Amino acid sequence: MSVETLEFQAETKRLLDLVINSIYTNKEIFLRELISNASDAIDKLHFESLTNHDLLGGDENFEIFIDTDKNAKTISISDNGIGMTRGEVISNIGTIAKSGTKAFLEKIRESEGKIDEELIGQFGVGFYSAFIVSEKVELITRKAGENSAVKWTSEGLGEYTLEDCEKDSRGTKIILHLKSEFVGGEEFDFTNNYVLENLIKKYSDYIRYPIKMNFTTKDKDDKEIIETRTVNSMQPLWVRNKNEIKPEEYEEFFKHQFHEWENPQEIFHTKAEGTLEYTALLCIPKRAATNLYFADYEAGLQLYSRHVFIMDKCKDFLPDYLRFIKGLVDSPDLPLNISRELLQQSREVKKIGKALEKNILKQLAKILKNDREKYETFWSEFGKSLKIGVYNNLYDEKVKDDLKDLLMFISTKDDKFTTLAEYVERMPESQKKIYCAMGNSAETISQMPQMEILRDRGIEVLCLIDPVDEFAINALQKYNDKDIQSINREDFELDDEESKKAKSEVEELQKSHEELLKDVKDAIGDEIFQVRLTSGLKSGAVCLATAGGGPSLNMEKTFAAMNNPFMKALRILEINPNHELFKKLSGLHALGKDSADFKNFCNLLYAQALLIEGIMPKNSVEVANQIANLMSK
Repeated sequence: MSVETLEFQAETKRLLDLVINSIYTNKEIFLRELISNASDAIDKLHFESLTNHDLLGGDENFEIFIDTDKNAKTISISDNGIGMTRGEVISNIGTIAKSGTKAFLEKIRESEGKIDEELIGQFGVGFYSAFIVSEKVELITRKAGENSAVKWTSEGLGEYTLEDCEKDSRGTKIILHLKSEFVGGEEFDFTNNYVLENLIKKYSDYIRYPIKMNFTTKDKDDKEIIETRTVNSMQPLWVRNKNEIKPEEYEEFFKHQFHEWENPQEIFHTKAEGTLEYTALLCIPKRAATNLYFADYEAGLQLYSRHVFIMDKCKDFLPDYLRFIKGLVDSPDLPLNISRELLQQSREVKKIGKALEKNILKQLAKILKNDREKYETFWSEFGKSLKIGVYNNLYDEKVKDDLKDLLMFISTKDDKFTTLAEYVERMPESQKKIYCAMGNSAETISQMPQMEILRDRGIEVLCLIDPVDEFAINALQKYNDKDIQSINREDFELDDEESKKAKSEVEELQKSHEELLKDVKDAIGDEIFQVRLTSGLKSGAVCLATAGGGPSLNMEKTFAAMNNPFMKALRILEINPNHELFKKLSGLHALGKDSADFKNFCNLLYAQALLIEGIMPKNSVEVANQIANLMSK
């Protein structure tokens, strides 16, 4: 049979080079990864066979078999799962850069070339961990339902070979030709079945398919015999009493079952009995997936019925704002249709989902109350999901009410996270509203000219620095009986008598300077919606506000980044009538609204307001020239 030699995709080649030549913190991780792949292959066949039973070909006893040969220096891992076609071998093994490899390589560079099990698990390149211990890897596979098989061989040097071959049964067999240091050594001897048995019990004991190995024993006549044993318990962790399960058992289960690379932040193990029976084992991962908020992220829980795997990503249990939750639900009470592929009705699923949602939110509230540091760690990774949940449920008061006390924002009080409840608790009695501000950072917000008066009054402000913050706040509008007021909006005002008096005085000035303000707007042009005087500034000369009800400047920037340039804020230039620049402006206006000095002065005021917001003027060269001309006078 002809042998075809192919080259790895470019970044795959780079990855293999790192795998072969880098230093590893855990050399035994290859076994867990290859067993997990074998288990996944059986899962896929089991799922496919629900609607196409002929794929099993009479072989319904799923298993994983591991064999060693000390003389040949090999380990083989075999499964009777779905198998692969020639094209799938090329796609799945010859090219991996399509999903995360570039990020994986960046992480390796950051870690100075060192690869550990966390990186391998995080980026789903587990098969290549075989090259940690192997000088050559062979893969023989036959797709379920087909007769032809293919053999893949590589030494990890930039190319691989493919050839047609014979294989008696479906599934995949991987043969590792071990490097000498991993055969018979004191630290690592991966041809020793007892060493492998211990590793399997450590990492893969809860694999739901039997992992079998041959052991040499002696009979009563002292003759050697071969005994085939199942070395994993196969008892689903979730069916055990949670009081008997050690934390490290939960942690290892989630790392194996959901290909996580770090221990989870929080684990939920619940069991319900009665009219609707189910067990759920859920977790909050340590870190958010890199694509968590993108369309290609597949959310959902694994579904089991009487401990038998039914489907991998059931999206109907939890709302989208809990998409970061990983785990499984096992219930004997979920009605399946004739193919067992889809649920016949969703009433039971919704009932289970509501209970799980309630339990998760209750546990998060408990963590917030009892372990602030732990909750802030959670919030830093997944807080955006809850804020999106508030916004996406704009008209669902129940959801917003459930989530509002879990929200956190940076406060100008101490640049630390605060909840809305904590903010309200600290409010002076005279303060009637919750104040917030949009900006790129808490530091930027603290430097806004509007903040000066607020600081003088001892009023803290919530910093909305994540683009989704503003959407969530707008969806809430108020917290309990307190309105939430943005200091970036035109309707911003303080509640105390001093502020009301200052506002009244400015309104009178506004009337007497209507012509001036109109001419300022005309000089600047259509970029602004309105020019007006404000009592909200102390030492600052100008600021930008936006008309209430429309998008803010922050929203405009967010939509622009999403290639939507049509979502424009209605910009209002606010001028401090007590500033020297206003007197200068009035003097220039008296000399003529059409004078170049007046027009340049107006445009410079607007440019100043833009720069305060972190927005570059349209014509920065012209602004620079205007500043130079003004400075030279």
